[in-house]
Amino acid sequence: MYQYRQASGPAVVSTSSLLGHVLGITGAGFLITAAAAYLTAALNLPYGLSLIAMLVGFGFLIAINATRNNEGLSLLMFYIFTLCEGVGIGPIIGSYLRTDGGSGIVVDAAVTTGLGMLTLAAIVYLTSFDYRRLSGIALGALLLLVLVGFVSIFVRFIHPETYAWLTLAIFSVLVLVDFARIKAGGDGLTAVQIATSIYLDAINIFLALLQIFGGRRRN
Repeated sequence: MYQYRQASGPAVVSTSSLLGHVLGITGAGFLITAAAAYLTAALNLPYGLSLIAMLVGFGFLIAINATRNNEGLSLLMFYIFTLCEGVGIGPIIGSYLRTDGGSGIVVDAAVTTGLGMLTLAAIVYLTSFDYRRLSGIALGALLLLVLVGFVSIFVRFIHPETYAWLTLAIFSVLVLVDFARIKAGGDGLTAVQIATSIYLDAINIFLALLQIFGGRRRN
């Protein structure tokens, strides 16, 4: 799990055009990830390959910011990143698809993620509160969560489902922050940068919901 953030800056584009641009980029990224994840799961590729894909993807994630002044190149970096991400999460999805009722869990998690993202976006646009004020708190909580997750690898003191609920809560707040940035006209970020951030919010929410729904099914 990793997250992408960039320093704030002045608003430079209209909200409506930026929103449409960001959603178009993000939607295409999700399609690439879904196709890559499905093929990885269907071919039952080894976890080692998926781990390599995640590491390579992290490099492209950095490249998105490095190429921000060249939108075409930055967009290419984003799409390659979403491809790597799909290969990375493919084995996780495959492990659910190979279990009884697992396909239903994957579909439920995907649908809930989509509806949740739409609901959070609507909250931002229908209220006057500037959710960007929550950015520092959410990022601090995310860093603490990552630290807890790292420690729990060696000392298992937090239940996986509890960790998933915390992940869901933190990234839901980050979704509010990202859509608030769009509402503000970009906050100094490019459309590709915002799309990357929203994409990662959604992926982490989806994986958290997989854990939650899968845990309920096992119980």
